[in-house]
Amino acid sequence: MKVCVIYGSTRENGNTELLTEEVVKNLPDVTRIDLKRYRYHDIVDQRHDINGFSPVDDEYDQIIDQIMDCEVLIFATPIYWYGMSSVMKRFIDRWSQTVRDEKYPDFKEQMSQKDAYIVAVGGDEPRVKGLPLVQQFQYICEFIGLNYKGYLLGEGGKPKDILTDKKAIEDAQKLGELIKG
Repeated sequence: MKVCVIYGSTRENGNTELLTEEVVKNLPDVTRIDLKRYRYHDIVDQRHDINGFSPVDDEYDQIIDQIMDCEVLIFATPIYWYGMSSVMKRFIDRWSQTVRDEKYPDFKEQMSQKDAYIVAVGGDEPRVKGLPLVQQFQYICEFIGLNYKGYLLGEGGKPKDILTDKKAIEDAQKLGELIKG
């Protein structure tokens, strides 16, 4: 089973990454996509233009090509203002263009063959205040056809705080075993 982690943090080795790495540490085939390392633009909404979307010269397709090759997607994002990070949101917003892109004629069909999990970390009651983020991802998965499988929320504000959230670390290990099968 090929797993893809999509990292949406802007911090190097941040709490979200540490928790997610605990999930995937024993999985044999993991692709890691760190969104902050790619140059991709905001969507320009041309859904209703006569000619549709214009081609975009950036690295977004490199990300999509890697995702298409995986069976399990883990969206890893810090909780920012009760939602996902801006880099994660910008990436997902581009899906509006991808579902209409001739390069990916079966995008929704291919996404429907994948399982999706969310890993998110926040510093202020994330197991409660992270629920709007979880619900947003549920709706995103429903729309695009991903098989939403669940979420993991952890608490950590300062660097490495997540390592003291024993419940989150334990849940991460359990999630890794579940994915491993």
